[in-house]
Amino acid sequence: MATAVIDAPAAPPAPRMTSRQRLLLTLLLGSQFMLAVDFSILNIALPDIGNGLGFSLGNLQWISTAMMLPSAGFTLLFGRFADIAGRRKMLLVGMALLALGSLIGGLATTPEVLLAARVLQGLASALATPAALSLLTTSLPEGPLRDKALGLNGTLISAGFTVGAIFGGVLTDLLSWRWAFFINVPVAAAILLAAPRVIPESRGVRTKLDIPGAITVTGGLLALVYGVTTAGQQGWGDPTALLSLAVAAALLVAFWLVELKAEAPLAPVRVLKRQSVKWGNFAGLITFTMESSVIFLLTLYLQEVFGYSPLQTGLAFCGIGIASFIGGMVAPRAIGRFGNRNALAGGLLLQAIGTGALFLVGNGGAGSLVLMLAASSAGAFGHLNAIVGYMVTATSGLPDGEQGLATGLASMTQQVGITMGIPVLSSIATARIAATGSTLSGIHTALLVDAAIVLAGSAIAYAGLRRRH
Repeated sequence: MATAVIDAPAAPPAPRMTSRQRLLLTLLLGSQFMLAVDFSILNIALPDIGNGLGFSLGNLQWISTAMMLPSAGFTLLFGRFADIAGRRKMLLVGMALLALGSLIGGLATTPEVLLAARVLQGLASALATPAALSLLTTSLPEGPLRDKALGLNGTLISAGFTVGAIFGGVLTDLLSWRWAFFINVPVAAAILLAAPRVIPESRGVRTKLDIPGAITVTGGLLALVYGVTTAGQQGWGDPTALLSLAVAAALLVAFWLVELKAEAPLAPVRVLKRQSVKWGNFAGLITFTMESSVIFLLTLYLQEVFGYSPLQTGLAFCGIGIASFIGGMVAPRAIGRFGNRNALAGGLLLQAIGTGALFLVGNGGAGSLVLMLAASSAGAFGHLNAIVGYMVTATSGLPDGEQGLATGLASMTQQVGITMGIPVLSSIATARIAATGSTLSGIHTALLVDAAIVLAGSAIAYAGLRRRH
């Protein structure tokens, strides 16, 4: 007797991006990548800039801080501006400011002009980063396509920091540090010309701007970043640093109280209390704070222990860049298979293991270099999985009208983390170096602290995200 065979229904085809979506994604990711490059491209060139413009050794850090302060302080406010006034408009204003700041920085002849240029670049980042990210999330539906796009975004952000270090070394050695500024101008101009033709303007949200909330959160974030940076330079007992941190705490508490009663809050408390937003951003803060510190500590290790030049130091980070790229490609698949919670906590766990393994790196030699490259690459792979996990988690389940807020929060987390990590871990390394007289001992101590924090962050985020998002 013949048995009828009933075919199982075919699985629905995997969604594919349209050509217009791919072009839009290219422009948005290009802007994000360029801004990420700007955060690190000058780090290796700082001594040359100091010699060329007359910065004292103690003031070199302000070349980085001048960009980080406005970038971290204004991101949440400008993300909400993008919801109200239009995201494409904010992206274009940001790109125009970036081009202007880069041109001024490349032509600078005094420290004051250079720092003003870096402030403009920081404002450009605060404008463009949340606008580009919210345009990305609202242009693609939740699911595999958006996860893939956020994976690419995370990959390019992380790769941008690494490429910035490589570009900084190459441009400084072969041409001049000024080209680290000039290289932005034609790229920003290309985005300004193409974006109006490719990116549709978002519908503005009809709401009042929460002025008290804007003042308290922006002031609080500026005071926080300034206080942490000053403490990293002058010590954690410095009166200015302590005063700044106290002001930051007071203003951020005031912001929370304002948001509880505001008619049109800048960051509605109901959104801030969502598990996905709260724990996603917590994990993002941990991964960005600690990985930026690893790059700084490895730069110190390669130049002070190995005696590498800026160019050699930049090229040594190529392995981290490759691992970051692979991690960004794998992360969306990991999220699809294991869920946001497991992918995010697992990425942090691998980042902690890779960072902790750097403690075994010795005073030099081929073996130490191989171990450093392997461990840092493993950590970078985990870091990218954590980035994509936190981006997907922190922006999921919210309506389009609140995507500017969600992406503004995620971008603010990123900027604050990048800003705080280096001062905190460098102060730990400096204190240990002063106590032992050993640069390697200071680096080892800071790396162990880094790994312990990431490990704890992995466990806390996993427990906090009780449900699978």
